[in-house]
Amino acid sequence: MPRPLTKYDLYRWVLRVCHATGLHGAFRSRTCGLGAILMLHHVRPYAPRGFCPNRILEITPAFLDAALALVKARGYDIVPLDEVPARLRAPEPAAPFVAITLDDGYLDTIEHALPVFRKHRAPFTVFVTTGFADATATLWWLDLEMAIAALSEIKIELDDFAFAAPTRTDEEKTAAFAQLYATLRAGNEFLLRKVVAELAVRAEIDPLMTVRSLCMSWDELRGLADEPLASIGAHTLTHPMLGKHDINIANHEIADSRNIIVNELGVEVNHFAYPVGDPSSAGPREFEMARKDGFLTAVTTRPGLLFKEHADHLHALPRLSLNGLFQSEAEFEVLLSGLPFALLNRGRPLNVG
Repeated sequence: MPRPLTKYDLYRWVLRVCHATGLHGAFRSRTCGLGAILMLHHVRPYAPRGFCPNRILEITPAFLDAALALVKARGYDIVPLDEVPARLRAPEPAAPFVAITLDDGYLDTIEHALPVFRKHRAPFTVFVTTGFADATATLWWLDLEMAIAALSEIKIELDDFAFAAPTRTDEEKTAAFAQLYATLRAGNEFLLRKVVAELAVRAEIDPLMTVRSLCMSWDELRGLADEPLASIGAHTLTHPMLGKHDINIANHEIADSRNIIVNELGVEVNHFAYPVGDPSSAGPREFEMARKDGFLTAVTTRPGLLFKEHADHLHALPRLSLNGLFQSEAEFEVLLSGLPFALLNRGRPLNVG
């Protein structure tokens, strides 16, 4: 039986049609804006596997190298995030620009991304979740993947939540992950974490060992902070979907993560990234909290490029994801043109509501 089409198959088809027809070039002057903030997570060699639902969060060093070579060949400046507000406020646009960000604080940033950044002399910002550096918070989306990978069946009844699905084959695992992930993401985050923790126990997975193996410790972050190309931003204490929590919890997560990073690393922390970063996780309330806490900018995961109008919305900035499912120069060039985002946002430069 052929694999059912996904939304990512549709996205890939749109990107390829745009590139093949040259549509992205025809509209580029109207859709490319002033620049882009690139969003990365993992940068590491790809280990092929049939069940890989978090593939979107990892790109290879070779693709990162090609992407940075492409932006330089197209005349873009690669700038530190500190420079973005001035670029947006400039009365006359300079060269187009990209700023590079990496979320969560993964160890492969040092092992695989840093050599590429040094090769291109590309400044970058790592958004650190302090609980990952402490190995006290969990990467629940990876725990869910590993639990489903290990189990041949899922049957869980917890509080008022029930879910059952076979997970014998890669196809069954992929379908179960997609359904369970979507259901849990749409609901209460406390239940989400409780369900994933229960599945991790059944699969004999230690979530804190996962964090220790994948994320930079404070000692490793101190070494990174000494890198001239690197800057450190805040990404909360425990990586919650802030919009699902009351204002006191959300403000504690935002403000205290910055204070801990300053105390641990002795660096300025001028920038913030909202975990998950979609409209259900970060909206006007969170934007205002980040502004009041004194961050120079704050970034979402809402897809889009940067326009002069974003100068008045520095705490609701969109990003262009370097997505593990679209690792070709042609696809990246179409995304960099801004045409897919113009279509997605119905031609509006801003998506800040």
